[in-house]
Amino acid sequence: MVTPVYIKIHDDLKKMIENGEWKIGDKIPSERELCLKFNVSRMTLRQAVQTLAEEGILERKVGSGTFVARQKVQEKVSGVTSFTELMQRFGKIPSSKTISYHLADASSSEMEQLKLTDKRVLRMERIRYGNEEPICFEVATIPAKFVRNLSKDKVTKSFYKTLEEEEHLKIGHAQQIVSAITASERVAEYLNLKRNDPLLYLQQVTCLDDGTPFEYVRTQYAGNRFEFYLTR
Repeated sequence: MVTPVYIKIHDDLKKMIENGEWKIGDKIPSERELCLKFNVSRMTLRQAVQTLAEEGILERKVGSGTFVARQKVQEKVSGVTSFTELMQRFGKIPSSKTISYHLADASSSEMEQLKLTDKRVLRMERIRYGNEEPICFEVATIPAKFVRNLSKDKVTKSFYKTLEEEEHLKIGHAQQIVSAITASERVAEYLNLKRNDPLLYLQQVTCLDDGTPFEYVRTQYAGNRFEFYLTR
């Protein structure tokens, strides 16, 4: 399957930043300039830039443009977060709607997070609900080797349970990074929000008990419907 165009642009822009073409605090070229450079539509370009912004590599400033972001202070939390269990704990009925589900080549960021040598991954997008109210938009990336023998239904509804009970794999720890972002037009529509409304952004890499990463999830939570509660 062909790699999505926006992923290729994402990787090219990320490489330019890593190679020092743009430094921290630099404003990157305008959407019009980048569209001409990559010969793509504005919608495709925006998807690539938005993905980099969600990863904390770029920072969009309303009325000013898009800049190379400064590295953020990170608060990492150990523990596997299950949306289904979380909703049930608060007396809400969990459900989800799958927006996309396909095998593709991993982006450079996905390769890094999952420590991949084989680029083939399953990438799926879902809207997650509690009592039919949209709570978050989630993008999950899973190495293809973990889902080759699994049906779509098992991956979208009971992936962890299937890995443990049918594949005999033991789930270990997860690393999570939480930050604040604003809603893109697309995500705002999914979550019944307005563009630039506040979101909580969670990046989570979940590993087996031997330390092998098997899932990289980026979740955008509606800021007015969800909060994290941490104990130490």
